[in-house]
Amino acid sequence: MTDSATRKRNPGDGPFRIGLLILPDSNLLSMAAALDPFRAANRRAGRAVYDWQVLSPQGGMVRLTSGVEVRTAALPLHADMDLLIMVAGFRLDAHATPALRSWLRQLRARGIPYCGVDGGPWVLARAGLLNGHRATTHWEDLEAFGHAFPDLEPLPDRFVIDGPALTTGGAAPCLDLMLHLIRCHHGAELAGLVANALLYDPVDRPTPQRLVPQARLAALAPQVAQAVAIMESRLEEPPAIAEIAAEVGLSPRRLEMLFRQHLETGPGAFFLRLRLSEARRLALDTGLSVQDIALRTGFSGPSTLARAFRKGFAGSISDLRADRHQAQ
Repeated sequence: MTDSATRKRNPGDGPFRIGLLILPDSNLLSMAAALDPFRAANRRAGRAVYDWQVLSPQGGMVRLTSGVEVRTAALPLHADMDLLIMVAGFRLDAHATPALRSWLRQLRARGIPYCGVDGGPWVLARAGLLNGHRATTHWEDLEAFGHAFPDLEPLPDRFVIDGPALTTGGAAPCLDLMLHLIRCHHGAELAGLVANALLYDPVDRPTPQRLVPQARLAALAPQVAQAVAIMESRLEEPPAIAEIAAEVGLSPRRLEMLFRQHLETGPGAFFLRLRLSEARRLALDTGLSVQDIALRTGFSGPSTLARAFRKGFAGSISDLRADRHQAQ
């Protein structure tokens, strides 16, 4: 079902109204990723297809982690917008006040979609707005996110749209999400023009976040990073670990040692985790059969995938889909 946040805009519609809620101790890059695509869309469209107001709980100047201060208006008593985007960063315990959480809960009552960026999903979850929804946050915090909020379903995707709830874990995935919204509202041509203006190659569908920070890993252990890249590119026909080791110029034993040193798991277990994460995403986001999912993730057949999936996620693909169907 198409939600109001992603519904195509008609030529006679007025600008899509965005409330950009910035909490103190947010980062500048995430704020820019949440806003600048819409500024560029207006410029490329030659008219105001988007309108926005920058908000904070008390209004006034909000200081970001970079030291830059942003002028904001105070939250209105009653929200009136087409989408609320909240950017949050550090010190969430201090900033996610009872008053803010109470204000956020009116969004659900008023039928206004809401989006959490960076630390934003944590604040939305504390307000109860992600209960019963799929959601994501930065991959490093995803496990803790799921433990902290057992009533939501954490996904490792770059962004997640589940009904009125939109979530993403950081600046680059936020760009992907905003460009996706522009595409939904005004078509691929305008979204492409905006992406070109930003010199950015977007991901226009929910895809898994990297399980490891590739740039940092490449600096610390380039051969491990190469091995991970090989794994990510060959999910459908997974090579043997010995073959991967040979491709990166290591013995299987040395590759095992480096994986355990830098990723705290062996290469075989890491590769299986990658494949199972993609199988889970395909089960949730597509109507593919278990046979087709097995083929796309390198399992010899449905029964092999089923055994690995049950061991990895304590349930079957059919159970996962049934639970998702009931939640809808």
